Amino acid sequence: MKAGTNMKIAGKTVYVFVLLTITMVMRLAGHNSSALVMTVGKSSVLNCSFKGNITLLKWTITPKAGGLCTLVYRADKKKTHKTTCSDNINLIFRADLPPALEIRQVGLAQEGNYSCDVASAEGNFHKRYHLTVQAPPRLSLSCDEQGSPVCEAAAGKPPAQLSWAPEGSSTAEEKCHDNGTVTVLSKFTACSTSVTSVTTCMVSHPAGNWNQSIACCPSEKIVTNVFLYACIITCVLIIITLLAAICYFKLHGDRPCHRTKPEIAPIHSQQDDTMEVEPYTTYVQKENVIYNSMSDLTVGQDLPQDLCPGT
Repeated sequence: MKAGTNMKIAGKTVYVFVLLTITMVMRLAGHNSSALVMTVGKSSVLNCSFKGNITLLKWTITPKAGGLCTLVYRADKKKTHKTTCSDNINLIFRADLPPALEIRQVGLAQEGNYSCDVASAEGNFHKRYHLTVQAPPRLSLSCDEQGSPVCEAAAGKPPAQLSWAPEGSSTAEEKCHDNGTVTVLSKFTACSTSVTSVTTCMVSHPAGNWNQSIACCPSEKIVTNVFLYACIITCVLIIITLLAAICYFKLHGDRPCHRTKPEIAPIHSQQDDTMEVEPYTTYVQKENVIYNSMSDLTVGQDLPQDLCPGT
């Protein structure tokens, strides 16, 4: 019974010791850890704190993208060894100062953890940096087809905050990119005749603040667009009506008509008069021939004229 109690006490003691050790390590690590924020394209120098004469210095870089990078400096040989590091990361040596790490024209790929370990005559020292790289957005302002202002803050890290002046309703959307940047697109939808035609887009970002103005939606433009659309619709309707009328008359024009044909007056020519007179003339000529024959016969027989045989 007593042995079991002693075991419990020993277990609790070990547990408390472990907790105290972890707490001390975390405090030390937190004391030697620094947060560093840089803007794309800027340069910076990271120092490693230590005491005494340096024997060995090592930088270990763990970027979010890419492989591990190490830089080692040996004081006894005054040599530097570099492995799988980008060209813009190097050790620099200055008079009366310990070696430091220089990052020139930092990019998004250099974001990550930077650890420095130093061995000196007075002990070992450790320093850690967490580098965050921010990218300023590219601002552009334009008008869409409806005459509404559209503001774009492209490829910013972190995402930019957009606002409008004068204040009004707007819609916003975000598009994330593979490199960690975000494009923010905002459309001002409160454009009307009661709002001034000049609209200002304001961009707020840790790397800076910008604004840009544009005139997109005066009322005259809206009226012009409505009038233009009305004219287009009217022309289309007229063309459709004309085509329909042409098709109708073409389809119904080929059907037989039941109209009464008008009476055509006969044409009386001189030739017809001649043909009508010719039979009478022929008849008269025949009668004259017969009469002459009878006259000749009567004369030849010395008969009186009034005793001519009847016809």
